[in-house]
Amino acid sequence: MPILVMKFGGTSVATLDRIRRAAKRVGLEVAKGYDVIVIVSAMSGKTNELVGWVNDISPFHDAREYDAVVSSGENVTAGLMALTLQDMDVPARSWQGWQVPLRTNSAHSAARIEEIPTDNLNGRFAQGMRVAVIAGFQGISPEGRITTLGRGGSDTSAVAFAAAFGAERCDIYTDVDGVYTTDPRISPKARKLDRIAFEEMLELASLGAKVLQTRSVELAMRYNVKLRVLSSFEEPSDTAGTLVCAEEEIMESKVVSGIAFSRGEAKMTLISVADRPGIAAAIFGPLSEAGGNVDMIIQNIAEEGRTDMTFSCPTDQVKRAEKALREAKEAGHINYHELVADTDVAKVSAVGIGMRSQSGVAAKMFKTLSDEGINIKVIATSEIKISVLIDRKYMELAVQALHDAFELDKVA
Repeated sequence: MPILVMKFGGTSVATLDRIRRAAKRVGLEVAKGYDVIVIVSAMSGKTNELVGWVNDISPFHDAREYDAVVSSGENVTAGLMALTLQDMDVPARSWQGWQVPLRTNSAHSAARIEEIPTDNLNGRFAQGMRVAVIAGFQGISPEGRITTLGRGGSDTSAVAFAAAFGAERCDIYTDVDGVYTTDPRISPKARKLDRIAFEEMLELASLGAKVLQTRSVELAMRYNVKLRVLSSFEEPSDTAGTLVCAEEEIMESKVVSGIAFSRGEAKMTLISVADRPGIAAAIFGPLSEAGGNVDMIIQNIAEEGRTDMTFSCPTDQVKRAEKALREAKEAGHINYHELVADTDVAKVSAVGIGMRSQSGVAAKMFKTLSDEGINIKVIATSEIKISVLIDRKYMELAVQALHDAFELDKVA
């Protein structure tokens, strides 16, 4: 039998009625002749509740016990889904990550997948099981402890299983009906995309789009796993949702495919840094070791042996970054006059594979923002994206203006 992977997010399994609705979708695919691997998240809100319990008991908790607690939500959903399918006369069995086993490294709460052996599940499929319901987000470390893959890790679980089993497709069921040109709550003109390239989706996910976890898109691109994002609340259809696929499978694409944004950004500037060989490594090495996620970086022209260094990071990492840089200064590794943090900025990005072959995108983006009276604080570019930091109060205006300027409400 061909294999299909179906992943259901927390909102799709938030109640027993929604679990029954999801199970009916699985039953339809079984009736078409698929063996199905179902990846489930915890019921909506359950993981947050479990995390809260852990933090209340022990703010400085043992990461191994954290994983043991927060992974339990998926176990409940998997068992309930399997029971529902059995009640529909569909041969199904639930599996926890360690039972597959989904093998990871030992980085608790942020584990990386190392291997998914297929013999166990394939053997059960050969014996007549039609659906394997897998608790997403979890695996097992070399030491035999339960691990978790980080928030949103069920998406990564789903893509990893699709790659390991050579699945025909990986369907991600969520509370939205696909990938949009931008957030419809910001721009009413946002349009659902029928297809989007892996690279575009990866950029959008990393720049603030919440539809798919970034690591899941990375895996899908590496192993060429076709992803389909669709709503669990709409009627089943072979053409529903958005297909995330290789660039070659998209006949024609607009220059810009989407506008992404992130509210939770901060701009940090080291003022009057000693300009010498290795200074960038001396600054960003400690930030990396402290777990800082640095994005946009700008170094000003040096004057009299001193320069300013600006970078962006998530607002929830500002304190961590300040501590790491202060300690590096006290240790004599770097020398700067002042560290200034601006936590009232947002990042807005234009993304599109068409940028590779068409010029003028940056000029159009900058003019659009200028016409709206929006000042750009920092600019960063790659082959298929242009990102800017602006004052947060202008974020929605910027998104709407850029969406209109690049005519994203129109089909290519």
